[in-house]
Amino acid sequence: MKLDILVLAAHPDDAELTCSGTIALHVAMGKKAGVVDLTQGELGTRGTPELRLEEARESAGILGLEVRDNLGLPDMFFRNDREHQLAVIRKIRQYQPDIVLANAVSDRHPDHGRGAQLAIDACFMAGLRKIETELDGKLQEAWRPAQLFHYIQSQYIKPDFVVDVSDYWETKIASIKAFRSQFFNPASDEPETFISSENFMKFIDARGREYGQSIGVTYGEGFTLNKQLGVRSLFDLL
Repeated sequence: MKLDILVLAAHPDDAELTCSGTIALHVAMGKKAGVVDLTQGELGTRGTPELRLEEARESAGILGLEVRDNLGLPDMFFRNDREHQLAVIRKIRQYQPDIVLANAVSDRHPDHGRGAQLAIDACFMAGLRKIETELDGKLQEAWRPAQLFHYIQSQYIKPDFVVDVSDYWETKIASIKAFRSQFFNPASDEPETFISSENFMKFIDARGREYGQSIGVTYGEGFTLNKQLGVRSLFDLL
């Protein structure tokens, strides 16, 4: 299956927190989108890997994803090395996305910056035909996405562009709440974490409003560029 947009995320819920409004917007436009989570988030304080996989499937239904895969790389211990690059390359070649959205280039969680660089390298390497990968015993064709953009996570990064997701904010919040083991839940008796407090959900709202205000709308999601954008006319920027 060919996807228009592929999101690469170090952990289940990274995509929901950062770019699920953008995903929902483009699905509504008829685009095909999918998420490949690199790890199961097994070192997270709350919940279990099995529960997070269930939550990821629920979120996928809310967002209308075509696919939701998990590579099962080791949480906190995956590396930007040959083994893990090849795992990501196989997924890029399998889904042949035009656009890849990947982790923030730097963030409080070490996996995020590491996941960003892994995505950068794998997207380039996926276009090299002499790097051979197989799927179901068949040699895969080389494929390089046209664009790679990085979503923004906990730490503030000035975005290079902002997507208006005002009409899809409720969908975004519903997709986040699918991860009920991880986020604010007054009924939970598990330890509180950085992301499980009520204040963190208020931060998500405030960040969305801040990016939205910067382009004159209610809610926005920000992204940074991996390479320069090109336009044929200044009016493309309108």
